[in-house]
Amino acid sequence: MRGVSFPGKSVLVADDDDAVRSTLGRLLRHLEMEVMDAKEGAEAMRQIEKHPFDLVITDLSMPLADGFAVLERARERRPHAPVIILTGAGGVHDAVRAMREGAFDFLTKPFHPTALVEVVASALGQSEGSAAKPKPTSPGGTPGLAGSEAMLLGKSEVLQDLLTLVQQVGPTDATVLISGETGSGKEVIARLLHASSSRAGQRLVAVNCAAIPEALIESELFGHVKGAFTNAHETRLGQLREADGGTVLLDEIGELALPMQARLLRVLQDQTVTPVGSERSYQINVRFLAASNRDLEAMVKSGRFRQDLFFRLNVVPIRVPPLRDRLEDVPILATHFLELAARRLDRAITFSDKAMAVLQLYGWPGNVRELENLVERMAILDRDGVIDADDIPPTLGGETGEAVTRTLWDLSQHGVDLPTSVARFERALIGTAMRRANNNKSKAAVLLGIGRTTLIDKLRKLGM
Repeated sequence: MRGVSFPGKSVLVADDDDAVRSTLGRLLRHLEMEVMDAKEGAEAMRQIEKHPFDLVITDLSMPLADGFAVLERARERRPHAPVIILTGAGGVHDAVRAMREGAFDFLTKPFHPTALVEVVASALGQSEGSAAKPKPTSPGGTPGLAGSEAMLLGKSEVLQDLLTLVQQVGPTDATVLISGETGSGKEVIARLLHASSSRAGQRLVAVNCAAIPEALIESELFGHVKGAFTNAHETRLGQLREADGGTVLLDEIGELALPMQARLLRVLQDQTVTPVGSERSYQINVRFLAASNRDLEAMVKSGRFRQDLFFRLNVVPIRVPPLRDRLEDVPILATHFLELAARRLDRAITFSDKAMAVLQLYGWPGNVRELENLVERMAILDRDGVIDADDIPPTLGGETGEAVTRTLWDLSQHGVDLPTSVARFERALIGTAMRRANNNKSKAAVLLGIGRTTLIDKLRKLGM
């Protein structure tokens, strides 16, 4: 990352490997940071007690006290300092646990210097509350991924199944197609797959196919020679050759035009790249991951996505579940995001039980990202240290959500009988469907998944 530096920022490096500490120290001092180190966990914990570090980088496996103990001490004593975890290849399970316990991000050893700089830049950008985090001047890194690992928080069965699949597929070189809605965490899964592979010490190059103009995507991926087109003033390798030995994430792959899909298919088949304006091909050795929030199978049927490319990418399909499929994880996620926001605001803030019930009943179309943004907004606007149901925007749950919350609350706190509570909820649900259907009973019945006659009977019984 050219031009990135953090003069005056202090960092603690904890690792029992002298070579790792030396390498990290050299890289961090190049970023104009003040570096202190510790060769075992207990020493690192003592350093945290004495010095107000801006950043902590710690290995997980150390004598006397491990990295988890260092992480816990840093969260207690230096809550504003992000913690980056170092783990060995294949240590994805430990990395996931560290993220759940509050680590900002992780790096797998051996790590690429660019990856370290990107993670440090992202960590310090977040710790300073910066809206615009530092990004590399070249789109060849993985900006924007660090910090999003909060999607790994939770105990739901679907999340555990996902992580088990990642641990099984990660160590292979198989091409993986990651599908999921926007904000569900596809990029995080890509990072875990890379971190658990034999390529972890090399770069993970993320290419957002939707963000690069169609006229430039070929040059961006395959490179070009000097003079290949207007403004091609110098030869450029391209993202695929820069990722040689590592992993390439083709994000939003469904946005590629058909001609570009054909060229990419050839690269996947023979692992060779021909730069724009050149007749020479270059051999590469990369693992391909692809991600999309679109239904690629439907696009194949409609002729908008090549079937042969789809089959080539879909060797191992991984679906990232939306948040509505793991609502039992909402309390854990919401509490985590509130703790982060409270630290930044230097205030004590909690959720009431009613507020948490409302959050857990919402469908979250924006997934984990929407939940994170909402919690931060409510924390900023909070005045009394407790976020209650009244503090949640009414558009979140609407009348139906409020009725469900009242039902649960009445059942758990006030002994209201089940038939009364169910009738109250049913009335709210039918009322919402009727309003959305503009009082058209046939349309409302479709929304509710019942027959029109059944709906009319319920309206009569409920006095509606």
